[in-house]
Formats: sequence, C-alpha cells, structure tokens
Amino acid sequence: MMNQRPKLLITGASGFTGEHACKHFSGLGYDVIAVTRNRSLDGCKGIRIEYCDLTIKDDVNQLIKKEKPDFLLHLAGINNVGDSWKDPITTVETNLLSTLYIIDATRQLNPTCKIVIVGSALQTSPSEISNLTHPYSLSKTLQVLISQAWVKLYKMNIVIAKPTNIIGPGSSNGVNSIFANNIAQMEMNMLEKVLVVNNLNTNRDFIDVRDVISAYEILFKKGIAGEVYEISSGKSHSIEDLIQIYKNLTDIDFKVQSLSDDADTLFVAEKPLKLLSLGWNPSFSINSSLIDTLNYFRYKYSKS
Repeated sequence: MMNQRPKLLITGASGFTGEHACKHFSGLGYDVIAVTRNRSLDGCKGIRIEYCDLTIKDDVNQLIKKEKPDFLLHLAGINNVGDSWKDPITTVETNLLSTLYIIDATRQLNPTCKIVIVGSALQTSPSEISNLTHPYSLSKTLQVLISQAWVKLYKMNIVIAKPTNIIGPGSSNGVNSIFANNIAQMEMNMLEKVLVVNNLNTNRDFIDVRDVISAYEILFKKGIAGEVYEISSGKSHSIEDLIQIYKNLTDIDFKVQSLSDDADTLFVAEKPLKLLSLGWNPSFSINSSLIDTLNYFRYKYSKS
C-alpha cells in the first residue's frame, strides 16, 4: 500500500529548533526526513536521517530527487553573529548557497513542494541595506531576497518565517540557554555562583521553540507564497527580567555581574499580526519556557 503520510524534509535537523521540529511533526504523523551534515540526532525516533552538505549542489539535487517531499522546512545554516565577523565569506556562502541550491533543486525536481524558509529577526529589508549591522544579517537578508525572487520568477510556493529570539528546553547558543546551563551547573557545585551577562538592560522579544514549531505547521497549511511572517510573543522582556525569574526558580544565591550598564536602545515588541490572522496563538509563557529550560539542564547534569 502506498504511504499516504505527508513527507516533510527538515534541514538543520540536528540543531536546537530542528530536533524539536522532528519530534513535533513526527508526532503529527508526518513522514519526517531529517537532514544533517554530520551530526547524530538524539531522541528522535521514527524518523529517517539523510546526511547531506547543502553547500554542494549535486548532493542537494540528489537529495531532492530521491525524497521528493511534500513539504520542506529549511532551518540549516550558520547563525552565529560573532563567527560572521571573523569569517563573513563562509557565513554568506553557507546561508545563501544552501538556500539557493535547495529551492532551485525543488523547482526543477519537485515543484509542487511547499517550502518554509526560516529567516531571522536580525535580517533587514533589502531596501534598507544601510541598516545592516553584521555579516550574519546580510546573509539572512540575501536568503530572503533569493526566496522571494524565486516566488516571483518561478511561481514557487515559498513562505518566509521570521522568528524572534527562540527559547525553551534544549541546548542553543542563545542567552537563555546559557543562563539555564550555568545555573544548573551552579546547583551541582560545578561552577562558581556568579552569572556574567553583557547588559542587564537589554530588551528582547522571546518566544518558545514549541510555539515557533506550531507556527511553522500553520505556515505549511495557510502561509501565502512570498510573504514574510513574524513569529514573536509580542512582549518585551529585559535580561534582568529573565534572571529574576531564574532566581525565583532556584534555591542557590548566585551573584550577577553585568559587563555594561548602558541603557538599551529603544526596543518595541510587535505583535505577529499576519500569523495571528491565520489562527496561531503562542501557548507557552516566559515563566514556563524558563522552567522547562532549567529542568532540561538539571536532568542533563543529574545523569552525567
């Protein structure tokens, strides 16, 4: 009997968001193909793994030709601002070429596939190039421009997601994960009880990874080709807010060392109106996200 389950290919599947996406869509009954370059996937059962370097055109063509997915979630890429300053060519090359190769292979070999390209809150509009702040921002801006160009030129079904600062259980490069990791180690007397932060006054919009994945699910069903959808909580929290929540979640009395006390530039959290209009609503509060993140690292170190 033919497999009637929708086939979903997820690039960057071994990353923080990727592992959550694999579990979520597999649980919904999708036939999930997890694409990674060389890393294993922990705890993702019932999915197939394909190893592929997305910066190699022929390898990407072979992948799409073999799998012919109904849906494609493109999460892969370099997402480190610091590394982009050190090696801008690799950052731009990786983020741009992987996107270009995967959407054009889909155009040629599997044109009915619906693609969600995941951008970044740090990207800017191509018409406002003077607002670029680092090479990473450039790479994500070009990624979105290419995606929208292929929608215009080739009528492809590509939707762009623009998530803000993603938090939640799991290991990531974000400040929330770093804080929870350090606090869990302090509780185990593995670290000195001092939490170092860049600036307590920094304000950002934080959104739980599980809410982000549910947004991707809705974009596959209802997202309009060429549109950019903000994924955010619509609420602003300072780094000091996050640390105060963590202080309430632990019995240890850790000190906080801030490297700067400069006032943050004005940050206004915006509601994701286009996404809300599709029926999406975030389910996880900032408190529940932080509790789950801290418990993730507590469990990790209790087993080590």
